[in-house]
Amino acid sequence: MDRPPALASLRDSIASRRTSATDAVRNALDALARLNPAINAVVQTFPDESLAQARDLDTTLAAREPVGPLAGVPIVLKDNICLGHGKTTCASRILEDYHSPYSATVAQRLINAGAIIIGKANLDEFAMGSGTERSIFGPTRNPWDTTRTAGGSSGGSAAAVASGIVPGALGSDTGGSIRQPAGMCGVVGFKPTYGRVSRYGLVAYASSLDQIGPIARTVTDAALLASAICGPDPLASPCLPQPAPDLVPHLNEPINRPVIGVPKQARSATNHPAVSAALDRAIHAFTGMAAEIVEVDLPLTDHGIAAYYIIALAEASSNLARFDGVRYGRRAAAGMSGKGGDLMDLYCHSRAEGLGAEVQRRIMLGAHVLSAGYADAYYNTALKVRRLIRRDFDRAFAGTGGPPGSATGGCHAILMPSSPHPAWKLGEKAADPLSEYLEDVYTVGVNLAGLPAITIPGGLAAGAGTSGEDLPIGVQLIGPALEDAALLRIARMLEQTADPAWSAPPA
Repeated sequence: MDRPPALASLRDSIASRRTSATDAVRNALDALARLNPAINAVVQTFPDESLAQARDLDTTLAAREPVGPLAGVPIVLKDNICLGHGKTTCASRILEDYHSPYSATVAQRLINAGAIIIGKANLDEFAMGSGTERSIFGPTRNPWDTTRTAGGSSGGSAAAVASGIVPGALGSDTGGSIRQPAGMCGVVGFKPTYGRVSRYGLVAYASSLDQIGPIARTVTDAALLASAICGPDPLASPCLPQPAPDLVPHLNEPINRPVIGVPKQARSATNHPAVSAALDRAIHAFTGMAAEIVEVDLPLTDHGIAAYYIIALAEASSNLARFDGVRYGRRAAAGMSGKGGDLMDLYCHSRAEGLGAEVQRRIMLGAHVLSAGYADAYYNTALKVRRLIRRDFDRAFAGTGGPPGSATGGCHAILMPSSPHPAWKLGEKAADPLSEYLEDVYTVGVNLAGLPAITIPGGLAAGAGTSGEDLPIGVQLIGPALEDAALLRIARMLEQTADPAWSAPPA
């Protein structure tokens, strides 16, 4: 398909006035009108606001006044990120008419950088899912094969970028929700170190795991977006106080003889053959760059799923308690004055009407693992496993004490798949939620450990689509905490060996 320019190219074209910001936004809105009906990636648009912002920016550029580093670039936000205009629905009936009175820190930082937010992207309700199938707006469809999932829960953001509607988007990643859909849609998804990006204005799913990050077509574009949103925020207590480094200036400087760890658990027999082939291809590419490939052991990889879902669901049951029909969101008629019933009836009816089946399932499971008599057996045990998972990553990165690349050192980065399979058919996993949860086996450990990770296109599953279409396969690189810049440099090294066809869905 004819693809619009990547984010960096479009930004440079606008800054030099070869392209106007107004044309860039109009082109994105036109692409949205043409492409979105088939994939349902974007669920609300802001044409008046975005075109007005673009015209103001063109006036500023014409006057040769300074503009931000993302001036004129059209962006979409996942619809669990608050914006001061439009709605923030989290794809849930309970928030279908909610208007946020403020913008999230990341949204405001994008606006301050000159980016133009043209709409909100679809997601699994409250980000609880791996396929963007559980949404009041209907499922998002994969641009490579519209009978298949775009991944989730940031599938709308990934599909909007993969289809060419916008050059960049923001998603949220609780257990792989940026990286997994990016891999399934053939684009780049980056989860920074936990705390590098403010969560203020992100509707919480699991607060100790949630992380906002960019989805884009290239590592450079992802780094540009991440640089704009990273940094301390006094409004968000988990946000790291130290200034975030600029992720862009040294991006194209290769790391000399990097040490790349490959977990033996990444060789699972359950992997689709194309996933194993993509992993081998990435190893071969690194070997050709004089990298040292070492096997590492992450023995709790399979246990990560259980620990993740216990912790995430426990936090979700607490975070979503506020959506009760009184303080926030949809209010049921039952229990209201003159309708009979009491306050508890109002709570129960409002939540039953407003929350989907998967969200209700996760809230009930979360409440169960926190309940008296079960917290030690489940929640506290999961927290102990979380610490052990972080310890395993630390050992892989530290080796026996020396710096990465030394005789006693560990890895600069860990390489593994982003998902064990390519995109599945819509509805295929509806009757078996556990099979969907297991698609996150390679991503949840990163969130439990709070590490940075990035998915880039790694190959194609040839003919794996419903009608013989190729489907993209992502490979994931994981870095030590706070080494986001080095991780992006390594990802850029691997990206330069990729075939452009891996990130260009057919017209």
